[in-house]
Amino acid sequence: MIDFSKATEELNSYKGSEKKKTLIYNNIRYLVKFPDPIREKNKNISYVNNAFSEYVGSNIFKIIGFETQNTLLGTYTYNGREKIVCACEDFTDGNHVLYEFENLALSANPDKKIDTELSDIMEVIEEIKNLTQIIIADNIKEKFWDMFIVDSLIGNTDRHNGNWGLLVNARSSKAGFSPIYDCGSCLNPMLEDNQIERINEVELKNLAINCYSCIKENGKKINYMTYIKSTKNEECNNAIRNIIKKINIDEINNFIDKIPSMTIVRKEFYKKIIYYRYEILKSVYNKLLNR
Repeated sequence: MIDFSKATEELNSYKGSEKKKTLIYNNIRYLVKFPDPIREKNKNISYVNNAFSEYVGSNIFKIIGFETQNTLLGTYTYNGREKIVCACEDFTDGNHVLYEFENLALSANPDKKIDTELSDIMEVIEEIKNLTQIIIADNIKEKFWDMFIVDSLIGNTDRHNGNWGLLVNARSSKAGFSPIYDCGSCLNPMLEDNQIERINEVELKNLAINCYSCIKENGKKINYMTYIKSTKNEECNNAIRNIIKKINIDEINNFIDKIPSMTIVRKEFYKKIIYYRYEILKSVYNKLLNR
């Protein structure tokens, strides 16, 4: 793996809750995310696997065909301790500016501060079309629902309004759905290997099914699989029709198997929980075919 300890460090300008550094590696700027030394109440968690989650989640989006932030897995040694880190390439530059959805919402309607209520998000997406400062080049609503389906596959519990948005060309003002970024809250990063080893098949299936988005409906967080299985939202249904054909489980499994420095226990956990969710998505797709 790459040793990012030898990279050039710049002052960090990135937001977020995780510990991170801004590093230049091979003349490319990276946001480098470190494992969080978070302690939950009544838990003794000394190492959180958000670097693996970020790397795997981002690359699954890429395998499925999304334009996605490039990520590299590596190490960083500080005070004599080597840590596994995930380096996320900065896809912005002088000509391409990222506008996170929460900022777009304020631009579209400064009187309305939104949370992650689904109806508010859909309303703001419509309002963004009326912004005169940018030229929308993508179907933002369609891209949002495609992202929602893949987030359901990887179990992303934190796709809030600050980690997706539009990438705007500063010269032409053309705006497209930004590359996918910030997937560190997928695939149960708070579970350590010794906890995974104690999970039986029934518990694993329950983990796969009982996964909640931070997006809400009527004030309550959406259970991904319950919402998708309801087939009540035609835009979500269309995303299922679009995405299911692009999911190659063998390719995802092969990618996971080749990840360095990850235990077999964690690899098998990732593959199984993704497969359980894939089977649900596939069953919904077949249901939609028979309508």
